[in-house]
Amino acid sequence: MRGLEAVVREALDRHLLSASAAPIAVALSGGGDSLALALIAADWAKAHGRSLLILTVDHRLRAESAAWTQACAATAHRLGAGFRALAWEGEKPATGLPAAARIARHRLIADAAREAGAKVVLMGHTASDRLEAAAMRETGATTPSPREWSPSPSWPEGRGVFLLRPLLSQTRAHLRAWLSERGETWIDDPANDDHRFARARARAALTGDEVDEAALAGSLAELARAAADLAGGLVLPRSALAGAPQAFFAAACLCAAGTTRPPRGARLGRLAAALAREAPGAATLAGARIEADRTQVRFLREPGEARRGGLAPLDLAAGATGVWDGRFEIVTTRAVRVQALTGHAASLSPAARAALLVLPAGARGALPFIAGEGSPLLTATAGISVRPLALDRLRAACGAVDREPA
Repeated sequence: MRGLEAVVREALDRHLLSASAAPIAVALSGGGDSLALALIAADWAKAHGRSLLILTVDHRLRAESAAWTQACAATAHRLGAGFRALAWEGEKPATGLPAAARIARHRLIADAAREAGAKVVLMGHTASDRLEAAAMRETGATTPSPREWSPSPSWPEGRGVFLLRPLLSQTRAHLRAWLSERGETWIDDPANDDHRFARARARAALTGDEVDEAALAGSLAELARAAADLAGGLVLPRSALAGAPQAFFAAACLCAAGTTRPPRGARLGRLAAALAREAPGAATLAGARIEADRTQVRFLREPGEARRGGLAPLDLAAGATGVWDGRFEIVTTRAVRVQALTGHAASLSPAARAALLVLPAGARGALPFIAGEGSPLLTATAGISVRPLALDRLRAACGAVDREPA
């Protein structure tokens, strides 16, 4: 078996740029998994002239957490790395605490990485984590298995940020043996053994170290490469979707709608079956509107969401950057309010109304609009730039991007 350092370095070589001014971020909890990763990543970064940034999240759930954060800061100092302590502030939920903590952790890490200019965050998930996820799914949970390379699950905070998990072939026992041989000590969080939580129960029930997971049918990356932007939505040739797995339709709906909860279950299955029949039709799912003719399938934002509390306005101060409706990144040099075009079409100029006619009717109402500007934000306007996010998000989610962006 290859040594641990060789396994990690091979993954870093495959996914990271050897020469880049951007820092490499490492999520360090102080536990054995993330500590081993930080040590090896520090050697790799030094060899390639890259800077390292250690990110530590204090969930403010235990009295010891401040001391744990200080221990991580000391590790960063020893490695010559930058360090940022991140805190999950505010009230904590009475139920669903592990899931809420995971969401908060990813959001904090993604925000910090973007602020520092890091495009990749290294995380210490292991083969044991994959086994735990599989055990949880057997009890009815929807916990996904961690992937070696994936976009940040936090949206829109994690746009453009990727996660790299080089330890997925390694077990916790192996990592701790490696650390012990080097005289390293690590933190053991008692929550990992708290059987009130499903992951701790799954961890206790593990009996082996092998991971046996079937690969997802079809090529999600090729499907994503076939997609094109359509006014912030997505359009694909009907022929490209023949035999596409349900996971792709779920991702396309999620990205076109700008939301964070992918559709599952019977409704998703019915959509995939309907599109496989190649007949024209339309459907709505998870905030997306899907329109199909005999040659194309369009995934759009459902404009009716405006009447149900979606498509909320976004107020931006001068010099601010924000994401409206999870679908458009907007940078402005002046104070603006961004809102949905639906209900405002009468205020458009004749030229703007004519320009909209080239778009499918279902795509128009969900476009971003600034009152008084006279036209929707389809392209850059004086003092305002707009970037649709759906296509980049889909390609990242489906694996069409497999290396650190330049």
